[in-house]
Amino acid sequence: MRWLARFVYFKILGWKVVGNTNFSKDTVKKVVIIAVPHTSWHDFYIGVLLRKIVNIKVNFIGKKELFTWPLGYYFRAIGGRPIDRTSGQNKVDEIAKLFEKEGEFRLALAPEGTRKKVDKWKTGFYFIAKTAKVPIIMFSLDFKNKQNKISEPFYPTDNMEEDFDFMKSFYDGVEGKVKEYS
Repeated sequence: MRWLARFVYFKILGWKVVGNTNFSKDTVKKVVIIAVPHTSWHDFYIGVLLRKIVNIKVNFIGKKELFTWPLGYYFRAIGGRPIDRTSGQNKVDEIAKLFEKEGEFRLALAPEGTRKKVDKWKTGFYFIAKTAKVPIIMFSLDFKNKQNKISEPFYPTDNMEEDFDFMKSFYDGVEGKVKEYS
């Protein structure tokens, strides 16, 4: 199926991948991947195609209610992990524990937390990476240039403001599928 993903991604859709094209799969088996900008459902299939092309396992999280029969098996099979979203739960610690349990865990998240335009990113992904002591890889969903740009692994420091400025600069000029939400 990898050849089909390559054909659709490169030939039919006309996309390209630039930057850390090996996705550090041999050296970084545990990482938080931030996909920006997340403006449309189209982001999902672009990500699914690319993960097949670069041949790496990428995980995602979802509310535990999604992981019941009949879809629960499918979501787990494609890398999903359930989390308890009821109030009073420390979601950062709960998600960070997933990194301990798995030998290989690459968690993809959208720091905007929505497909709509936001003024600032949510911080959960950052604290998950710090708590789990894993790097962050930045991943662009650039529909204007039809490319996914992938960064080298970045380890968060103790200066969140500078770290966010650095990460956001990676996405300068990137436009999502819905331009006004970028």
